Amino acid sequence: MRARLLPGLFFLALSLAPAADAATPPLAEISIGAAKAPVTVIEYASIGCPHCGTWSREVFPAFKKRFIDTGRVRFVVREMLTGDSAVAAAGWLTVRCASPAKYFQVVEGLFAAQPRMESDGDDLPAILDVAAQAGLSRTQVSDCLSDHAALAALEARADAYVENDKVDSTPTFDIAGKRLEGEQSLEALAAAIEAAGHRRR
Repeated sequence: MRARLLPGLFFLALSLAPAADAATPPLAEISIGAAKAPVTVIEYASIGCPHCGTWSREVFPAFKKRFIDTGRVRFVVREMLTGDSAVAAAGWLTVRCASPAKYFQVVEGLFAAQPRMESDGDDLPAILDVAAQAGLSRTQVSDCLSDHAALAALEARADAYVENDKVDSTPTFDIAGKRLEGEQSLEALAAAIEAAGHRRR
């Protein structure tokens, strides 16, 4: 993908972003699925990662129907900056500007838009369209992409996942402590979820 995201504005934000304030609490993770689901699945993902996009488009719908919608899994996304880091940062900043209730709508929309971004050679129109579907205007997206504090906080979260969780590639899945790296089939995830459920009994 080629990032042409509000030329000058976004990359100025990247270059001027201050270090995250250690006293500032991290943003809460947003999840879908039953809060008391027996198994939590964490995906470390990046909007700028083509493999994450493929998994989201080809596997996630069936995964959601089978495990999330039935109350068997609580699903969490942890925001990484792998792949095209500019696209990843712009994507996550846009996601965080939407209401929490629309977080996963925007995430899925951006992953669905990856092929369009690649074919167009311009990422901004697709990001604006996905944002508009979540109720964000072009001005709001521009403000999101130039939010130095939000960018610094995003970078700090991603760095913490690399340093503390030892995750350096995406997608990476954590299922009750079992780590699966790379695009995973529904069957591979189902086996790990089943094993995690047995360990809880």
